[in-house]
Amino acid sequence: MRLLIHTTMLAAIGFASPALAETELSMWYHGAGSANAEEKLINQLVDEFNASQSDWKVVIETFPQLAYNDAVGAAALAGELPDILDVDGPVMPNWAWANYMQPLGIDEAKLEGYLPGPIGRWNGEVYSVGLWDAAVALTTRRSTLEKYDIRIPTLEEPWSLDEFNSALEKIKASGDFEFPLDLGMAWKGEWYPYAFSPLLQSFGGDIVDRSTYQSAEDVLNGDSALAFGEWWQGLFQNKLVPGTSQDGADRETGLLEGKYAMSWNGNWAALPVVEAFGDDALFLPAPDFGNGSTIGAASWQFGISGTSKHPEGARAFIEFALQDKWFAAFSDGTGLIPVTSTAAADTANYKPGGSLEVFYGLSENQALVRPVTPGYIVQAKVFEKALADIANGADVADTLDAAVDEINEDIENNKGYGH
Repeated sequence: MRLLIHTTMLAAIGFASPALAETELSMWYHGAGSANAEEKLINQLVDEFNASQSDWKVVIETFPQLAYNDAVGAAALAGELPDILDVDGPVMPNWAWANYMQPLGIDEAKLEGYLPGPIGRWNGEVYSVGLWDAAVALTTRRSTLEKYDIRIPTLEEPWSLDEFNSALEKIKASGDFEFPLDLGMAWKGEWYPYAFSPLLQSFGGDIVDRSTYQSAEDVLNGDSALAFGEWWQGLFQNKLVPGTSQDGADRETGLLEGKYAMSWNGNWAALPVVEAFGDDALFLPAPDFGNGSTIGAASWQFGISGTSKHPEGARAFIEFALQDKWFAAFSDGTGLIPVTSTAAADTANYKPGGSLEVFYGLSENQALVRPVTPGYIVQAKVFEKALADIANGADVADTLDAAVDEINEDIENNKGYGH
């Protein structure tokens, strides 16, 4: 009888152990209602992680992207953050500084060979890692450049400022297009610092002084920035690009319909160009305006909340996601850039000879993350307003001086943001 009771108890304990050991991990994701490949893959990733072990069960909750950051801020104030956070790369330093997030605690050897953009660092520690990146290129047609005897630039020898300006003027003089270049002015918000601050950086300026992150003086209103601002304003005054009231539909289809000769756009919009133009499609590197060719970097990433009671479980999930098979799957599903060359080789579009292979090289060689500072979320809005105002005819020097004053005041009010 004792043996029977003992055996029964062991069996009961054995059956109960997995249920008792499995701990729920809450995860928030920014893509609710999108019903796209990315959301489906996120759910597949969660399901496969849950099935791969019996210690942790990730439960995902989705939010509309436009409401997501506000939801995180409100949850932080209420002490109700999830274990795993989805975070936009340039926003991460602010969340880390505000203790919304904690260091990832991952072995950095696991991140060797990654593109720089998908690794989120703050104060010397990794806080977040992404499964993809994005890159911007000048998109056009080979036949267009050949028709106007314009040199096709390369990663090793991009257009200079004079070459770029000359190309725009040649195309404008032809009268064949409504505008030589589409900058995407129909898009607002993060598009401005992501797409346009690299042009400022190529002139030699920046949104904030990255050596200290304590001031925007001289970098956003110095001689280089003033030269950029005058050039930027000239694009609009000379009718080389659509203005800030550009129609959203023209942004989406203007290049394909022949309204624009070139478009400053991302790899996420590249496949329709390949489908429409075939081998005539060209994705060109950013011009070098005197201080190198630069494009933006960093997209959405995973991190651990500062209040998670189970950081080891959250870390286990994130490490599970850091596999080439997931990088390749997200790339094939969304068109975004896989974060390693080995994953790229397993994708339909970024493998050697693939139609989007060029974007991996652009991301690897030209990408620069947006200012790595908690103050970025304010600086981005100030930068957006300044560029829109200059595009609409505001005085360049006065506008940039006012932007510097606003950024510096915010830094001072927040005691330097912990730098």
